[in-house]
Amino acid sequence: MTVKLTPYITLEGNTREAIQFYEQAIGAKVLSMMTYGEMPEMPNTFTDDLKKLVAHAKVQVGETELMFSDAPGGSPIANGKRVTICITTNDVEKSRQIYEALRQGGHVNLPFQEETFSPGFGDVTDKFGVTFQIYTEIQD
Repeated sequence: MTVKLTPYITLEGNTREAIQFYEQAIGAKVLSMMTYGEMPEMPNTFTDDLKKLVAHAKVQVGETELMFSDAPGGSPIANGKRVTICITTNDVEKSRQIYEALRQGGHVNLPFQEETFSPGFGDVTDKFGVTFQIYTEIQD
């Protein structure tokens, strides 16, 4: 079982521009990128503009990874949500355990559940106001 912490940056519709900037400024390399339009089971309610926004991207800077996404519809980012910490494991029960521990005295933003992109994912702000995304990697 592995556990990894990754900064997750959410922007208001300019993630592509930010990634291009970081490629030039600090040598970032795009490892993966998916738009809202490329997501499996995409709702029909997505506008053409939303479909073009970045739903999830992973870049590497040196030995470190950063994750990015655009807020759906370019909506304003709530305080404490622009930069969050993604905790990644390869074990659903370990992810659930971490999620349950962090939610004690905190606020659930998204219940821990299976998603199309992960067998176990949730979003929680702990009692100190720090927001964590708990993500279980899909095993090949």
